[in-house]
Amino acid sequence: MQNDQKHTPMIQQYLKLKAEHSEILLFYRMGDFYELFYDDAKLASQLLDISLTHRGKSAGKPVPMAGIPFHSLENYLAKLIQLGESAAICEQVGDPHTNKGPVERRVVQIITPGTVTDEVLLPEKIDNLIAAIYHCKGKFGYSTLDITSGRFQLTEIETEEVMASELLRTSPRELLFPENFEPIQLIHNRNGNRCRPVWEFEFDTAKQQLNQQFDTNNLVGFGIEEAILGLCAAGCLIQYVKNTQRAALPHIRSLTFQHQKKFMLLDATTRRNLEITHNLSGGSENTLSKVLDHSATTMGSRMLKRWLHQPIRCINTLNKRLSAIEEIKDRFLFSELRPILKQIGDIERIIARVALRSAKPRDMTRLRQALEQLPKLEIILSSVTHPYLAELAMSSRSREKIYLLLKNAIKENPPVLIRDGNVIAEGYNKELDEWRNLAKGTKDYLDKLEINERKRHSIDTLKVGYNSVHGFFIQVSRKQSHLVPPNYFRRQTLKNTERYIIPELKEYENKVLNSRSKALEIEKKLWEELFDLLMPNLESLQNLASAIAQIDVLQNLAERAETLNYCRPFLTQNSEIYIQSGRHPVVEQVIDKPFIPNSIELNEERKMLIITGPNMGGKSTYMRQTALIVLMAHIGSYVPAESVQIGSVDRIFTRVGASDDLASGRSTFMVEMTETANILHNATAYSLVIMDEIGRGTSTYDGLSLAWASAQYLAEKNNSLTLFATHYFELTKLPDQLSNLANVHLNAVEHGNKIVFMHSIQTGPANKSHGLAVARLAGIPKMAIKEAFIKLKELEETAIKPNETKFRLAAVRNQKNIIPTLNLLAKALRDIQPDDLTPRQALDELYRLKGIILNGNKKNDQK
Repeated sequence: MQNDQKHTPMIQQYLKLKAEHSEILLFYRMGDFYELFYDDAKLASQLLDISLTHRGKSAGKPVPMAGIPFHSLENYLAKLIQLGESAAICEQVGDPHTNKGPVERRVVQIITPGTVTDEVLLPEKIDNLIAAIYHCKGKFGYSTLDITSGRFQLTEIETEEVMASELLRTSPRELLFPENFEPIQLIHNRNGNRCRPVWEFEFDTAKQQLNQQFDTNNLVGFGIEEAILGLCAAGCLIQYVKNTQRAALPHIRSLTFQHQKKFMLLDATTRRNLEITHNLSGGSENTLSKVLDHSATTMGSRMLKRWLHQPIRCINTLNKRLSAIEEIKDRFLFSELRPILKQIGDIERIIARVALRSAKPRDMTRLRQALEQLPKLEIILSSVTHPYLAELAMSSRSREKIYLLLKNAIKENPPVLIRDGNVIAEGYNKELDEWRNLAKGTKDYLDKLEINERKRHSIDTLKVGYNSVHGFFIQVSRKQSHLVPPNYFRRQTLKNTERYIIPELKEYENKVLNSRSKALEIEKKLWEELFDLLMPNLESLQNLASAIAQIDVLQNLAERAETLNYCRPFLTQNSEIYIQSGRHPVVEQVIDKPFIPNSIELNEERKMLIITGPNMGGKSTYMRQTALIVLMAHIGSYVPAESVQIGSVDRIFTRVGASDDLASGRSTFMVEMTETANILHNATAYSLVIMDEIGRGTSTYDGLSLAWASAQYLAEKNNSLTLFATHYFELTKLPDQLSNLANVHLNAVEHGNKIVFMHSIQTGPANKSHGLAVARLAGIPKMAIKEAFIKLKELEETAIKPNETKFRLAAVRNQKNIIPTLNLLAKALRDIQPDDLTPRQALDELYRLKGIILNGNKKNDQK
């Protein structure tokens, strides 16, 4: 830009404001439009599909300009938010009549994807989070905030793998990170990344910002004072949000620490494979949440999704939820609760807008409508017996004082915006009523005045009128103008009439002409006072919203349990899974024939099942339904089975299917091995591991070796609860060597050219893969199938005989024994810092690596 002095005063003002918000679009209010200039105009014209024009010249050059009508702002902001863009809203705050030069303007709000609160800009059933991440010495601090509810949390995470899982779970719309953030691969290819100055993450700055927000001297009362990394992230986050809102944040009242060990961990791969809220195509159809979420309110729907994505391990909390669901289900209370909850709606986000003073008149009417339902809700919940339900009933009791305030203050059907006026109810304020009545009674007043003046002065041509130029007047024909009294002052002379004004009418005119603007001024003042009256009740209203959301989730799960024939799981502290006649919660809802249930038993004596059977036989469904039932039990939900006993599971791992990761340069096999390595490194005795066809992406011997080694490692080292599906029949020999393994299979029957999948789990290994029958079913040409049968017979004739199997297994074991040596070698290489070594030290390291290999070979030879 050229020197500001060469620009017009208006452009100078714009450039000054733009310099303060250089990285986001600046919407500059001019009359009935928001205008964008220069590069902002060019970008907005592309993003919003609006015309790019020019506004005269400034500094001798045309000024690129694009604009939108002020009343269409929300629609255009919604588009920008969807694209991950932010915008600064600049309003006229000065008086045009008193200002010299451009009207004073100020940025009153910054709209960003993570800090929007307007319902038009928000997804209804998904949390809209903003987060901050901080990294130091290999560990992470992470904080999230939902400004639409005031939910403010932090956590500290030990590893990059768990941090990646947490980022996927929370899926923040905006992520703040410091300029010196090192593990940048964690956050690459994300929309909404915001790089912030390092000083915003300083610990002392963070404490100051948080103490200021909570009006405290220290953070001891929150139990977070030792979470230094998490506080660094939280401090940056609250500072950023304050800056965007340009207002106090009274609904953000606390900061809670999320202890990772209290929750079941689901990594990114598991969340994708289990299709919890998104299917493999990215949509929401045929997912667990689609089946379970019949919530009556959107805030209940959001809470249910939080439960699904963050299962808990506390058995007391889970049993509390299950007992509450049981009572609602057994007494069919969900049929009474549901209609009332629908009338309550999404008060959680309305309350946040009240706190931010951005609520609109119809927000207030919806809040009033919600409060009106509370006495009915109180009656239904008055007879509940479980302590958890009784606690929720107490938190959702009637708020009569707030209800009466809103009933008396707000009209039944107010306009959308306060600037339109006519929002405050009649009878709420005497002065407002007087000004309104003054405007409303104009016609009656003028008719009465005309009759009185005509009689008093015997002037039958006298009329009282009004026009926008001269205001009110008394009109008399020229012939009778001599009859007017002395207090009639001539205002206008026309061809055949004279127009007059009298003191009484002039006084009334002044009142009427000012009445509407005065009434609107009073309404705006009363509107702001209404926020002041509601502020002391914020905590009570937030507790109400939380209680209503929990009641909604519980009644929803009770209805699902009753409708879908689910059972209550029995939870233990052991490492075990017993499921009698379990069903896949999603598949059973989408198939058009009865679902065949299957049972499973895993415990200390039976830690792993080697699952064989044909493709399409149901292996994947069987394994995934087990994982989903475990997940549902750990949110406190009833589950699709006849009976269930489940121990405390700390993690669910899935290695199911794979595809190329072209962006990272990883093949299908590499993706598969990376996921397998993650499982072998992190699974514990309390983890549930789902492994589907490990090793299929490479040669037969390599694949078999890796599958064998992985299964044995899981059984001996990890000791995890494992479902291991494979087409390598050699693996069915593993249970002969390891006592805590067992074989099961899903059977199929071939008859002629047809195959029938039984979908029923049987003990023992499968005796046939039925691969060619499945290929025929898939539509492979008959000629190809015929050739395949010929080749199959050739291979079977040259196949390894049963008494030769031991040699093949020995080869597999020899290949497997290399793995510990390779692990030691890999660790040694990771520890070496080549840039720090002298030539002599480098030679020593080379000899050390050679020694590791030689020692490993000696051990293998001994075996």
